[in-house]
Amino acid sequence: MHDAFEPVLILEKLPLQIECLAAWEEWLLVGTKQGHLLLYRVKKEQGCNQFEVTLEKSNKNFAKKIQQVKRVWLECIVFGSLCPYLGRLSFTIITFCCLLLQKSRPGEEVLKMCVAVKRKLQLYFWKDRAFHELQGDFSVPDVPKSMAWCENSICVGFKRDYYLIRVDGKGSIKELFPTGKQLEPLAVPLQDGKVAVGQDDLTVVLNEEGTCTPKCALNWTDIPMAMEHQPPYIIAVLPRYVEVRTFEPRLLVQSIELQRPRFVTSGGPNIVYVASNHFVWRLVPVSIATQIQQLLQDKQFELALQLARMKDDSDGEKLQQIHHIQNLYAFNLFCQKRFEESMQGFAKLGTDPTHVIGMYPDLLPSDYRKQLQYPNPVPALSGAELEKASLALIDYLTQKRSHLVKKLNDSDHQSTTSPLMEGTPTIKSKKKLLQIIDTTLLKCYLHTNGALVASLLRLENNHCHVEESEHVLKKAHKYSELIILYEKKGLHDKALQVLLDQSIKANSPLKGHERTVQYLQHLGEENISLIFAHCSWVLRIHPVDGLKIFTEDLPEVESLPRKPVLDFLLANHIDLAIPYLEHVILTWEDQFPEFHNCLIKLYCEKVQKLMKDPPTGTGSVLKSTKWGKMVRYLIKKRQISRKKSAENSWIS
Repeated sequence: MHDAFEPVLILEKLPLQIECLAAWEEWLLVGTKQGHLLLYRVKKEQGCNQFEVTLEKSNKNFAKKIQQVKRVWLECIVFGSLCPYLGRLSFTIITFCCLLLQKSRPGEEVLKMCVAVKRKLQLYFWKDRAFHELQGDFSVPDVPKSMAWCENSICVGFKRDYYLIRVDGKGSIKELFPTGKQLEPLAVPLQDGKVAVGQDDLTVVLNEEGTCTPKCALNWTDIPMAMEHQPPYIIAVLPRYVEVRTFEPRLLVQSIELQRPRFVTSGGPNIVYVASNHFVWRLVPVSIATQIQQLLQDKQFELALQLARMKDDSDGEKLQQIHHIQNLYAFNLFCQKRFEESMQGFAKLGTDPTHVIGMYPDLLPSDYRKQLQYPNPVPALSGAELEKASLALIDYLTQKRSHLVKKLNDSDHQSTTSPLMEGTPTIKSKKKLLQIIDTTLLKCYLHTNGALVASLLRLENNHCHVEESEHVLKKAHKYSELIILYEKKGLHDKALQVLLDQSIKANSPLKGHERTVQYLQHLGEENISLIFAHCSWVLRIHPVDGLKIFTEDLPEVESLPRKPVLDFLLANHIDLAIPYLEHVILTWEDQFPEFHNCLIKLYCEKVQKLMKDPPTGTGSVLKSTKWGKMVRYLIKKRQISRKKSAENSWIS
């Protein structure tokens, strides 16, 4: 609770009993049981909550007690009789009246009036300083006790029930609900065009269709006798005091103790009067700045925002304060473990993502985290709470990432984020911000759903910080994902070293040589020296699979420079030179003479070696199917280089 209003005594010990009152701007109209109508001018003194009150007019010519007064700019309607201003309208006994000031077009307002005469309703509109009939009279089930306009409907309270009457020319009527145990029904117009209706200690809000708005239901501590809407507050007169509440958020704001209050009326923004039988008080609003300060201390940010939007400050100052309160509100939602709502708030505000990330444990470097300031201590998160919070952070960062990536190529490379707390440093560089966001997403995925790590790292424009990502992936034993990180960052040497280390570990998903072969196959011509540096262990242990590094049907493999590959094999793995050349010549149909001549030479050397030391039990070398193929190949190809064939004349 906080102080929204300060009661100031305006009239005291009035010798006449007050029955009703109305106000507009500096005018206060009081109707009495004795039939007196009193018009006061109430002027506020500068610099204090004191008022100069002057009785301007007094009319003692009413025969009956005045039950209701209504303001119509400077005209008034008095029940039991009429003021002279409206003498041209003829009524019998007026039971009740309600007014509606409605905008028909921009800059044009229409005043409508509904008058209850016994069991009939009469509708009028104001034009050319006179009331004119709006439509014909229509009958109602009982004598109205309370009425209020609701857009193009009228909510009418009878002794036992509330009804809604459509002002559509047909006068359609809809029964709503009972009035409850209260002595008199209570229907009060709200400034958004709806109507507040009392049912015992409950007040509900209806639209022009008669539909209740559940979020706007209020429970009072007693049955209200009168109500008045003074946004953002709804003020009710209860038997022992005046109660101030709000619809959204649903709060009890203030209880003001006054001596037997009975009536309340509003004379415009910040003008509220409360009266008992013989006293009148003005409820003076506490300054909005003071109220906001109290509300922020009480962590009532929603109401503080409503008040901040009502301030008369310059646009810049107002927007700055609203932005500050919204940040405090989003932070408070986080402290209340309402993580999704909190992240949505920060996303709309454009708060620096690092300040949001800093509310989570172990996501930012400790040195940078120490520079960040927060309104209150950040709650410690762990277990299921931390996982829930991390999922909300993932959604927030994904949205922020998408926005930044789209603007990364703009001429302006600076981000336009704002601090959560004034004076806290922000990240200006878009690339640096993306690096922090992607690295944080990586950590969050590791905590919530490890399957998403690979998809993040495979993004062509992933900006993960290499060293930090390397650290957390190793800590989580995510070596497959570590390989993806290295590959995308062009750190192939590191990736191949990890593949070698993991190839001999029994429980590793990278055990064996297959992943190394696949990795080397995709490095391409520009990394040929790296391929040579890391393929030897595979060629030694698994020569058949290892040779696929140079012979697989892949664009990257086929484009490798064949002469350097051949030289490498001849120098380090000569047994694989023949199958390599066979693939180059027979499969890829390479016609380069040097490859053909080299293969002939290698065949010759192989055959000569076999002839010197033939395998036992195989018979003639030349009759062997395998080596016969070699010889036939040599004969077929000898025309390629007659000079080379002559050197091998033993075959002819």
